[in-house]
Amino acid sequence: MTNKDIVEKISSILTPHLETKGLRLWDIELVKEGQNQILRIYIDTKEKETSINVEHCEATSRFLSQQLDTLDPISTPYMLEVSSPGINRTLKKESDYLEYLEEIIDIKLFKPLNKTKEFQGILKAYENELLTLECEKETFRFNIKEIASCKVAVFF
Repeated sequence: MTNKDIVEKISSILTPHLETKGLRLWDIELVKEGQNQILRIYIDTKEKETSINVEHCEATSRFLSQQLDTLDPISTPYMLEVSSPGINRTLKKESDYLEYLEEIIDIKLFKPLNKTKEFQGILKAYENELLTLECEKETFRFNIKEIASCKVAVFF
């Protein structure tokens, strides 16, 4: 199985389970860090007003561990991590971008535009893989393929 197949399989198992708990699957990552393979599951609540807690993560981990033991989709040893996407969550999917319209986000590009790779502004629109970002003095449109990372901005 490819990583994409594994992620799709896990998503198909986990999404309906989380929905019964009032939660949602935010993201799945299967990554190699050093010599370790890590399966990271990010879960979130359906409402912005509430947040994920340790009990949510623990219950999800237990459920998923049982499912993975039965299905065994990952042929190599791995570590399972379940957590919240955090306040500076990464936006990847169309639904992520649409949920954070009118919010301030941080974008890093693969290649510089106007001598910079980093932009912060208000996410004004997302349509057909084009993101519109309103910065202080200018409005920019980025194709998703140009964006290395996109996160919700955090201010302290």
